Amino acid sequence: MTLPVSRADVDAAASAIDGQVIRTPTTLSTTLSEITGADVSIKFENLQFTASFKERGALNKLLSLTDEERKAGVVACSAGNFAQAVAYHARRLGVSATIVMPTITPYNKIERTSVLGAEVVRHGADVDASSAKAEEMARGSGRVLLKPFDDDKVIAGQGTVALEMLADVPALDVLVVPVGGGGLISGMAIAAGDVEIVGVQSDVYPSMVNALRDEPPPRGGTTIADGIAVKAAGRLTTEIVRSLEIDIVTVTEAHIEEAIALYLEIEKVVAEGAGAAALAALLEHPERFRGRRVGLVLSGGNIDLQLLGSVIMRSLVRTGRLVTLRVDVTDSPGSLSELTGIVADAGGNIIDVRHRRQILTMPSRAAQVDLTIEVGNRDVIATLVSRIRDAGFEVDVIHGGLA
Repeated sequence: MTLPVSRADVDAAASAIDGQVIRTPTTLSTTLSEITGADVSIKFENLQFTASFKERGALNKLLSLTDEERKAGVVACSAGNFAQAVAYHARRLGVSATIVMPTITPYNKIERTSVLGAEVVRHGADVDASSAKAEEMARGSGRVLLKPFDDDKVIAGQGTVALEMLADVPALDVLVVPVGGGGLISGMAIAAGDVEIVGVQSDVYPSMVNALRDEPPPRGGTTIADGIAVKAAGRLTTEIVRSLEIDIVTVTEAHIEEAIALYLEIEKVVAEGAGAAALAALLEHPERFRGRRVGLVLSGGNIDLQLLGSVIMRSLVRTGRLVTLRVDVTDSPGSLSELTGIVADAGGNIIDVRHRRQILTMPSRAAQVDLTIEVGNRDVIATLVSRIRDAGFEVDVIHGGLA
């Protein structure tokens, strides 16, 4: 079967965009290799100017426009990375760009897209409604409609990620790739030849999995991996993935969060949820990759700072470095001082104290104190709880258990 995109198309895209996007590094991670049991190399696409691989496909598509199409301008629908990629490269090329974004799009993404040079139109409660508006605007204005993944030029541009990875690390056994609409994995699979490709989706949005099974699109839901939260995979991309018999695995939200935290703590880089999905696959399916030379695509780093802060705090709780204890104390001078002294002697650092006096199930001269404490590891928690109990206090672990 003849695919809609060929290796020659990917090679042509590589030549077209050369010098206009960053040739991001692919480097070995010794620590993540030790953690996962695989030989892990990472492609850092979060280092692109707009912090996402989307620049490759957007630029290749823009470069393919005729002079007349450039004069007419372009319109696209996106709630995030594709919007910024189109805005940035359209401005560089002198092409007018309009981006339709859902009304629920976070303000920082809207502002960033606008700063990069695009006109932003907010319309619709979700991407489906925004997409319909973008198509309507394209028909009515003569502008070229840019699709974020279901386009042969976009697919070819995204495939250049694989060319660079295999040029840097030729001996890779498998490439692990986040999948939303399927543009990245389609292009990379075409470029990679005989190298195995494994796609990764959040189990909240298994759109490509469902498409390959001829099942209805997923209902979706809340996910930290909004960059791959696509309800319906592309027509062209599904055709490519099915023809090349690419395997797609799903991962939980917890493993995506863990992967974000590992990238930050170990590699000192920021990964968005979608960008961390490939590493999440190694955490959730270790037997699939153990002992193999694995290339991970860290596809993007655009994550809201408040969300990142929440992920960090949750990671500290999950790994036993942040614990909240609820302790029964007498409501009298010196009781709290004695308790905090025990915490300090055990090596804990109190970062929050909540004194709860209005507990009707307790005596009037008693109170509960919630202490949120930084500790080195779970062993410190066990020691801390033991010392508090030995001092005669009743204590329960509220968050950050001893398991």
